[in-house]
Amino acid sequence: MMEVFAAFTRSLRDLTRADILWQAVWPPLVALALWLAVAVAVWVHGVALMAQIVPQLPWSGWEWVAHWAAVFLLLAGFAALVYFTAIVLVAVFALPRMVNLVAARDYPDLGRHGENVFWGSLGNTLGAGAIFVVGCMAMLPLLLIPGALLVLPLLWGSWFNQRTFRFDALAEHATRTEMRRLLAENRSRFYFAGVGTAAAAHVPLVNLLAPALTALVFVHLGLAALRRQRQEGGVEL
Repeated sequence: MMEVFAAFTRSLRDLTRADILWQAVWPPLVALALWLAVAVAVWVHGVALMAQIVPQLPWSGWEWVAHWAAVFLLLAGFAALVYFTAIVLVAVFALPRMVNLVAARDYPDLGRHGENVFWGSLGNTLGAGAIFVVGCMAMLPLLLIPGALLVLPLLWGSWFNQRTFRFDALAEHATRTEMRRLLAENRSRFYFAGVGTAAAAHVPLVNLLAPALTALVFVHLGLAALRRQRQEGGVEL
């Protein structure tokens, strides 16, 4: 837990740097603008589609409940798409720049031995993202269950965060053998980091920077673990 806390502390410090803050801001803004345009274009049809999966109430005069339930589900769906798009933009485009900046300051001693970094990162992100989007769509009706909104998005978001960024954070520095060992030995740390960053995504205003904060946390957590593993194994950093 101390390693996860340290990673969060360093990540919040990094977000005060202008060069990193820019990489943190533009992906969610682009994602929000994109899906806002789509929402305006398809809103009426989207509400009608969501209304088909909302249970119909048998009482006359309560049709407005079903309508607002459909609106809520549509908003939840667009929120998931905005978050997913921002994560993809961060993972594929912003993260390599952030890794360079963070590594130069905090991990200059670590050698870079990654292979097929761009394509590996892209494939990992798109694969995890496809599962995430399908899971979100399947989960939408469950959000109408009281209390589910507080639990399900947090758990699903934590899975997505650790599944995406644990690989991307290490891709440039770790060999395949090192990465397999790191993922096996630090599984609980990565899941704790996933839960913490998923919780940050549900805090108003903070959620704007949540994708970049998530990336930074996993960069610090992963590179610190890689440094420790190489030192313990007597491997040249």
